[in-house]
Amino acid sequence: MAWEFSTDPEFQKHLDWMEQFVCEEVWPLETLELTWPELRHVILPLQREVKGRGLWATHLSRELGGQGYGQVKLGLMHENLGTSPLGPLVFGNQAPDSGNSEILAVSGTPGQKLRWLEPLLAGEVLSAFAMTEVDTPGSDPTQLATTAVLDNDEWVINGHKGFISNASLAGFVIVVAVTDPEAERHRRVSQFIVPSGTPGMRVLRDLGSMEEPSPRPGYYASHAEMVFEDVRVPKEAMLGERGAGFAVAQVRLGPGRIHHCMRWLGQARRAFDMLCERSVHRQVQGGVLADKQTVRNWIADSAAEMHAARLMTLHAAWIADTQGFKAARKEIAYIKYYGARVLHDVIDRAVQAHGSLGFSTDLPLEAMYRRARAARFYDGPDEVHRDSVARQILRGYAAPAGAVPSEHIPTRREEARERFADLLESVTAQS
Repeated sequence: MAWEFSTDPEFQKHLDWMEQFVCEEVWPLETLELTWPELRHVILPLQREVKGRGLWATHLSRELGGQGYGQVKLGLMHENLGTSPLGPLVFGNQAPDSGNSEILAVSGTPGQKLRWLEPLLAGEVLSAFAMTEVDTPGSDPTQLATTAVLDNDEWVINGHKGFISNASLAGFVIVVAVTDPEAERHRRVSQFIVPSGTPGMRVLRDLGSMEEPSPRPGYYASHAEMVFEDVRVPKEAMLGERGAGFAVAQVRLGPGRIHHCMRWLGQARRAFDMLCERSVHRQVQGGVLADKQTVRNWIADSAAEMHAARLMTLHAAWIADTQGFKAARKEIAYIKYYGARVLHDVIDRAVQAHGSLGFSTDLPLEAMYRRARAARFYDGPDEVHRDSVARQILRGYAAPAGAVPSEHIPTRREEARERFADLLESVTAQS
């Protein structure tokens, strides 16, 4: 069995260019307080340059305008793009649009692809994915309460959704709703495309959050509370088959989690660089921080944890590429909770090393820290993923016969004596 850790030299050139491009052209935009129209105007030339290099919306297959790179290469790309929250937007693979485009690509009809996928991939519209609800636990989507009832040739949607990203900007929303309440728990829901402006679909309010304490209505990556009151859509608005809502969602969740984790590594690496820079020049107690064992421990631990998370994530991507996402389910769960913890811990150490400067808005660390907290529940809370990993592992074990531990030394000693009795007897006779 061959193991390979190298990157194709031609693709490495793309990665090198992306790293420099994001650092030099995208990072500066973070310092400006721009409205969404201003930001969209400013990034247009950057997006044109990305498109000119064939690196736009690379998460899809070649037939749909992507590069068909596979998850390992996409993961390596997202490590560079994730150093800035604006990086994915400049490269046309920002959430939730990238996941929605994957759903449309796999489950959309030709008409749906023409009307919604093509402008989404072209960057002409943004989209939203409305699954999370205000009154039901996001950790168990089988409890969704939003309903869609068939009335002649239309579906009538009613429900209350919360924390819906890009809701106030979206050209359309993919809504997850219960269509078959009596069905098996994973066959109860379906997905629907609801165009913005559809009567009955309203954004109640844009939310403040730990990431962005002041609500920013009409701004990219804002989160909103939505209501659906007798929202009517035609039968053709359904994505995929009736009752297949969870199966459709899996199309976006596997790749999305890998990309999230690699973007988190990009953020962690940026915080790590600030930690190291601070350590070699900040004078304290007759030397620099780098002379202190505690700080050196922070640096060593951070480096090891990032390296471990990176290898785990790329390994999950490799399994997805070679065996499919179903085979990578456990590995993707690993990286989701481990990667979130590494992101938080590295940023936390960098903040601590900078003291009041790191806590202030004079450095990006405080914003990175606030964003990092959400990593522990995006795409499923850490506790659910850890539980999933444990359950999968435990399936490979059974209770020992007679409740005696399989490594019980007295029992094993007796078995060994019986097994080697003849040899032991011959040795004794010779001595």
